[in-house]
Amino acid sequence: MRLMVDHLTLYRYDAPVRSIVQSHRLTPSIFAGQAVIDWEVTVSGGVEGARHRDGAGDEVRGWTIAGPVTEVAVQVRGTVETMDLSGVLRGHRESVAADCYLRDTAPTRIDPALAALGESASGADMLSLAHALSAAVSGAIAYRPGVTHAHTTAAEALALGEGVCQDHAHALIACARYRGIPARYVSGYLFATEDGTMHEAAHAWAELHVAALGWVGFDPANRCSPDARYIRLGSGFDAQDAAPIRGIARGGATEAMDVTVAILQSAQ
Repeated sequence: MRLMVDHLTLYRYDAPVRSIVQSHRLTPSIFAGQAVIDWEVTVSGGVEGARHRDGAGDEVRGWTIAGPVTEVAVQVRGTVETMDLSGVLRGHRESVAADCYLRDTAPTRIDPALAALGESASGADMLSLAHALSAAVSGAIAYRPGVTHAHTTAAEALALGEGVCQDHAHALIACARYRGIPARYVSGYLFATEDGTMHEAAHAWAELHVAALGWVGFDPANRCSPDARYIRLGSGFDAQDAAPIRGIARGGATEAMDVTVAILQSAQ
């Protein structure tokens, strides 16, 4: 499937800021399931700095914006050819040991309810258990936009019984780590849900490390594994760690952010 991305993140400040430094994970991952046809990231008034590929195999680029500035636009446009690998991250090169992803973070910290949810799943092998854990999270947290926020934890989302893709991913990661399966958060894009209904174009899911296969993706929000409709950008211990854009602004201004993302299918 050939997918075209148009992603704009607009930052506004109620007073001029002296400077801004950003770190981007906005370049599609290199693995057998996707190939970049063309891809461009631009930052209004920005100067691109160093770029590197981190231990998890993700490309990270630095940007600086000299002030005074009250508005910054980060524009991503590109085309990616994708393939359905049933969620398996085949051909992705990284140097970080999978067991590093057994470490808890604040958004994925286990509590008694999450532990009980993790214990409710069973499987004949690790892959079956991973699928069962994803299904358990799907059943326990209904998809409902607007009921949680960026800092909602997995425990809070489970107690509420509702959330968005970030909450589903955090809950699955927490349950998987509790059961001894390394798990991480993945950010990217989604063209549409399985029945063709449009969904959140900027999307998130989880990857669990299965000994026989390596990293395998699970999307509890859509009750499936990532396929040709997904574009993978990067990963981390949780949503903050895997954020496509992270930054710091120097100055006492209040920041507002607007994000618009469109994903279209292109003719081959």
